[in-house]
Amino acid sequence: MTQSAPLILVDGSSYLYRAFHAMYNADLRNSAGEPTGAVRGVTAMLRRLAKDYPDSHIAVIFDAKGKTFRDELFAEYKSQRPPMPDDLRAQVQPIHDIVRAMGLPLFSVEGVEADDVIGTLAQEATEKGLDVVISTGDKDMAQLVNQHITLVNTMTETVLDIKGVKQKFGLPPELIIDLLALMGDKADNIPGVPGVGEKTALALLQNLGSIKDIYSDLEAVRTLDFRGAKKMPEKLAENKEMAELSYQLATIKCDVELDLHIDDIRNQPQDNATLLRLFKQMEFRSWINELESGDDPRVEAPVKVADVEVNAEPENKIYDIILTEQALDDWLSKLKAADLFAFDTETTSLNYLQAKVVGLSFAVTPGEAAYLPLAHDYPGAPDQLSFEQTLAKFKPLLEDPKALKVGQNLKYDRHVLLNHGIDLQGIAHDTMLQSYVLDSTATRHDMDSLAEKYLGKTTIHFEDIAGKGKKQLTFNEIGLEEAGPYACEDADITLQLHQKLWPKIQAIPSLEKVYRELEMPLLPVLNTLERNGVHIDIFMLQQQSDALAHDIDRLEKEAYEIAGQKFNLGSPKQLQEILYDKQELPVLKKTPKGQPSTAENVLQDLADQGYPLPQVIMQYRSLSKLKSTYTDKLPQQVNQQTGRVHTSYHQAVTATGRLSSSDPNLQNIPIRTETGRRIREAFVPEKGFKLLAADYSQIELRIMAHLSGDASLLKAFADGEDIHRHTAAEIFDVALDDVSNDQRRSAKAINFGLIYGMSAHGLSVQLGIERHQAAKYMETYFERYPGVRHYMDNTREQAKKDGYVETIFGRRLYLPEINSSNGLRRQYAERTAINAPMQGSAADIIKRAMINIHQWLSENDTGIHMIMQVHDELVFEVPEDKLELAQKEIEQFMIQAAELNVPLEVGMGVGDNWEQAH
Repeated sequence: MTQSAPLILVDGSSYLYRAFHAMYNADLRNSAGEPTGAVRGVTAMLRRLAKDYPDSHIAVIFDAKGKTFRDELFAEYKSQRPPMPDDLRAQVQPIHDIVRAMGLPLFSVEGVEADDVIGTLAQEATEKGLDVVISTGDKDMAQLVNQHITLVNTMTETVLDIKGVKQKFGLPPELIIDLLALMGDKADNIPGVPGVGEKTALALLQNLGSIKDIYSDLEAVRTLDFRGAKKMPEKLAENKEMAELSYQLATIKCDVELDLHIDDIRNQPQDNATLLRLFKQMEFRSWINELESGDDPRVEAPVKVADVEVNAEPENKIYDIILTEQALDDWLSKLKAADLFAFDTETTSLNYLQAKVVGLSFAVTPGEAAYLPLAHDYPGAPDQLSFEQTLAKFKPLLEDPKALKVGQNLKYDRHVLLNHGIDLQGIAHDTMLQSYVLDSTATRHDMDSLAEKYLGKTTIHFEDIAGKGKKQLTFNEIGLEEAGPYACEDADITLQLHQKLWPKIQAIPSLEKVYRELEMPLLPVLNTLERNGVHIDIFMLQQQSDALAHDIDRLEKEAYEIAGQKFNLGSPKQLQEILYDKQELPVLKKTPKGQPSTAENVLQDLADQGYPLPQVIMQYRSLSKLKSTYTDKLPQQVNQQTGRVHTSYHQAVTATGRLSSSDPNLQNIPIRTETGRRIREAFVPEKGFKLLAADYSQIELRIMAHLSGDASLLKAFADGEDIHRHTAAEIFDVALDDVSNDQRRSAKAINFGLIYGMSAHGLSVQLGIERHQAAKYMETYFERYPGVRHYMDNTREQAKKDGYVETIFGRRLYLPEINSSNGLRRQYAERTAINAPMQGSAADIIKRAMINIHQWLSENDTGIHMIMQVHDELVFEVPEDKLELAQKEIEQFMIQAAELNVPLEVGMGVGDNWEQAH
């Protein structure tokens, strides 16, 4: 999957019936008398989708044969539907064959409907930040629509996003299930509430909210202005069970246990031979001619340079390819004279340490750009300017801090140029960071997404010119007639985005300050941090892998012994048989097919209840994950040139401003278990150095004290008290010296739980106590710290009014669900509103510290290197004779990164590995 093209999920069963009935009167048949109308209709729709979304992966999902879990809930479900007509039944297999021949994955899952499979895949994609288009004619699917999921109906050429659902149904997507549950659905034989039609259901939902809200205050129904409102409460009360059943029947399951995931959805090359045979059998003459002429209907013609220069779009774009010294000098003069120019590199790899320059692109004014090819080496490539001489000619401009540049993710381009000895300076703007600061949650922040959102333009995607999969070309292998427009467009669109986004940021002074003082100065800091990398002990990791393999083998044998037989620990079916049939463990949750669940959270619950086999299986899975993710993989990620591991830090991913990292993900290295901590022992310094770890102590709680102004919290921090012991003394009404370890542990759970919006139920689970006891603890907490309650209440109300919350430094987090009628979504947004200012402020503070420390290290020859940032912790590689200097200076920079009403405290440790220093 890529984030530049949506995943397309096709409701095959919906189209099957709709195509059949649309073509029924025409009664299309081949010369053998076989019906072909539905085949033609479905094929035409799939071809249309492939043309409309040429870069997307498309999967087609059909209903499986047999009953589903809904039939078990309600025997009359869909019982009124007549059997499939014979003419349609005869077309099902040909349709399946054509789908597969087109290279499209086809799925059907027993026990659930196609809707549920689509819902589950769409949910998985959404959680990964990918956009999804569901191609369907089924109105029930409107419940799935959100900011990442839209519906498209190729038969009516309509698209439903959140706004479209509201216009069509009079309700937002989160209330569609409630609408169906109240009014019923004749097509599926969902009963609904007798006497409640569409108008009544809309009146109820538009005025009172969800079904849950309606049933929580039935008397409010009488006050509504619709016919029969006075008697409606009794009718609703009498049919509450029917409404609840209808709600279950109408709900598309988004948590189906599938053997497939979105990563399995990959379009394969079209099998033209098979497709031609099928088209000939169906006698689809125009498509037969198309195939026989060699045209592939799924591939759009590449954009040519000539197309661009003759107004391929309404605007007059001038895209140059620089192949002569004269053209190079002309563009250099133009760039030197510009107040600001957009800049981009085309390279051989996404790996920033391995990537080499293939070409450079520039733009000074919208619609005008140039591409300077330097290393295209495909057969027949035209002569290009000298690589070394041309880069040397450009180096003064690229290294000039007064020559201001704008780019999209310039951290990467700076890396690539450093690989050629060019230190990119004059980085004035980055459109990725502009979009992120403006609204971190509005969209993904890649150029294609930004062009679509802010400019309404669809850009040329890399796969359009390079192909896909194993046969994908690297940029140096792509012809200039295709590479030129692509590269020029990158610079052109970047400049246009800057001109669109920068005024929006300037209009909000607090955001301009975050952008200018935090995000932009952090870019070169992260660039240096990434290049520094971290040294790891490969031999130690190999030993750990061997030890883990031994423990995994032991646990596997232990599981066999407890089970009384050998079995595949990774097989849900075998696990199900042993746990529930043989050992007769309690069934805590069932799958949609009605089978006992073996999902990880279920196994963890069983393990927590003391059942031996689930305990062993959870240990087995934990160790297996550590081995595959870290001890086996980290040695493979060591760079051959530097001998170190180099992660990638991402500024524009998390909603709150925190950094994330990947390849490897340093943020997720476990610290709670001994085995996990041992992995940190393999992070070691070079000879003659020590590792120094500096960690903000309880920073989010200190920010809570600052934001809430609670007198008791402020005093506890000012006096240097153990805040968890202080909280325990307040809650349990004991003297500080009498607080037990268990009481302190409970207080710590409360302190951190509340700032993350934990409920009484969540706290009771974490502490292993009754819910009423947890609720009492929380009530006592708020009595002792009234300022905290006041802050939380005010923050919720302000967020509902403004639609966003802010950090101490003015960073905004928008909360589109804060006024949602869906209770769960609204509550989640409220919890986020409370926590985001603390988590975001903590992120801003450590960013300020990193910027100031980086400046100090750049201006002084200390030999100290900042090598990692993990949440609230910075890690340094320090020469042994500079430890005292490092500790003193780094602590001061971190403490002075913010002025709060409570002192910031930094814990520091030194060691021969990360675990010792942490």
